[in-house]
Amino acid sequence: MRNNYLKKSVPLLLALGLLAGCQQAPEAPEDQLVFDDSAYVETDPVYDESAYVDITEMGEVDLADEAVALASSPAAVGSATTPVASGTAVEKNDKAVIDYSNTKDGYVMVNFTGSTSKRLKAQVSGPSTKYTYDLTAGTWTTFPLSDGNGNYTVTVFENTSGSKYAKVLNASFKASLSDEFAPFIRPNQYVDYSAAPNTVKQAQSLAGGESDPLKKVEKIYDFVVKSLTYDQKKAETVKSGYLPVLDTVLSSKKGICFDYAALMTGMLRSQGVPCKLVVGYAGQAYHAWISVWTAETGWVDGAIYFNGSTWQRMDPTFASSSNGSESVMKYIGDGSNYTTKYVY
Repeated sequence: MRNNYLKKSVPLLLALGLLAGCQQAPEAPEDQLVFDDSAYVETDPVYDESAYVDITEMGEVDLADEAVALASSPAAVGSATTPVASGTAVEKNDKAVIDYSNTKDGYVMVNFTGSTSKRLKAQVSGPSTKYTYDLTAGTWTTFPLSDGNGNYTVTVFENTSGSKYAKVLNASFKASLSDEFAPFIRPNQYVDYSAAPNTVKQAQSLAGGESDPLKKVEKIYDFVVKSLTYDQKKAETVKSGYLPVLDTVLSSKKGICFDYAALMTGMLRSQGVPCKLVVGYAGQAYHAWISVWTAETGWVDGAIYFNGSTWQRMDPTFASSSNGSESVMKYIGDGSNYTTKYVY
C-alpha cells in the first residue's frame, strides 16, 4: 500500500517541485498598487512582480525590473511576418521614435535614438492590460498589441535615479487588427524567432512538409518535449529580466519553463501556426505555457498535449520532465490550476 501511494505521489511532487522553480509573486495591498509590470522570471527572491509606486509632480514613475530587450539581427523569416518600422505613422522627438505604422499587423516598434547610459523602459497600455518592457538604446524593438482591437498608448521612459523613470515620449492610437492572430504569428521581444535561424530551420525540418496545422503542432511539440530537459540549476539562479534566446535554448537542449514555452512558440509561429506565449500562475507560482490555434480546434487555451486522438490542456515543461506521468498530466491538464496574467 505504501509503495502504491509513493508511486502515485512522486509524479505530482515532481510537478509541484518544478512549479516551485517559478517565482511566487507577493500580494500587494490594493491602495499601494498603481500598475503591474509584465516581467517574467522563474526565480528571484528580491523581485516584486507588482510595482509599488508613487507618481511625482515631475511625471516620474517607478518601474520594477523588466525583461532585457533582445538585440536586433537579420531576419531569418519571410518578409510577410518580419516586423518593420515603416515610418508612415510615428511619434518622435530628439530622443526616441515610436512607429505605429503596422498596428493592423498586431505590433508597434520603439527605438531610443538619443545617447544615454541610463536604463530605458517601454510601456504598452492596451484596452485591458498594461505591459512594461526593457528597451535598448539604438535598437528597434518590437512589442505585440496583445489586447487586440482598441485604444493603446505607448510610452518611453528613461531612468532618473533608483527605480524612478521620467517620460521621454508617448504615442496614442487606435488599433484595428487585420485578424485576431496578428500579434501571435510575428516575432516580438519575447519570442524573437527572427533572430533564431537555427530554430526556424529546425521547425522547417520537422514540420515544413506538413500542410495540416495540427500535424505541425504535434511534430514540434513532440520534439520540444523529448529534446529538452528541465534545468533546475538555472531555475534556482536565473535573474530578473531573463529572456530566452531561442537558438541557445535549442543548442543547449535544456531550460526552464519560459525556455520551453518560448522555443515552441517561436517554432510554431515560424511555421505559420498562431501561438500565444502565456505568463501567469500555475497554482501560486509564476509560470509560462502556450496556447495554439487551428481552424479545427480554435484556441486550445492554457497549453497543449496530444493524447493520440484529441488535443488537451498541457504544459510542455511538465510533459517533458515527468515523462508524461498520468498524475502530472491530470494535475496540469486541469485548467482551473492556471490563471493567465500576460500574453505575448
